[in-house]
Amino acid sequence: MQSRTTHMGSIALRPTGSDDEEFLLRVFASTREAEREAADWSDAEWDAFIRTQFSCQKEHYEQHFPTAERRIVLRDNEPAGQIWVWRTGTQIRLLDLAILSSHRNAGIGSHLIRELQDEATASGRPLYHMVERDNRAALRLYERLGFVVFDEQGMHLQMEWRPPGGPSE
Repeated sequence: MQSRTTHMGSIALRPTGSDDEEFLLRVFASTREAEREAADWSDAEWDAFIRTQFSCQKEHYEQHFPTAERRIVLRDNEPAGQIWVWRTGTQIRLLDLAILSSHRNAGIGSHLIRELQDEATASGRPLYHMVERDNRAALRLYERLGFVVFDEQGMHLQMEWRPPGGPSE
């Protein structure tokens, strides 16, 4: 994706680097704010939990999707989130899209998903994503963008979006 100026400002992606780990951890933690509020843990306990979960997610994606692209989302040249996408000849899989709370509800996530839908349409590949079943805001977003649930896997719902006019399975 090239830098594009939209109603939410200039949105661009850049590759992640080793110096981005603390930022990526902060982005990951920002997606767990509801859990933080519910947990009766000290700051040290919460920090240890988040670091462990962050590490497990990263190891899982790197093991199962070794060719996936992980990018920093920039809004007006300021790091605002991350996106992790795996592409094969038969599918595009959005592994993770997380935007810092200070940048949410500005249309950034919708914009990035639509970019992936455009890519899926151009290549004739379906677009997949897993959403936590309790993440109602994410479910509404993906359903609004035309994704449908096709499988349930524990705490997650497997969703897909197919290009218009493409084959359905």
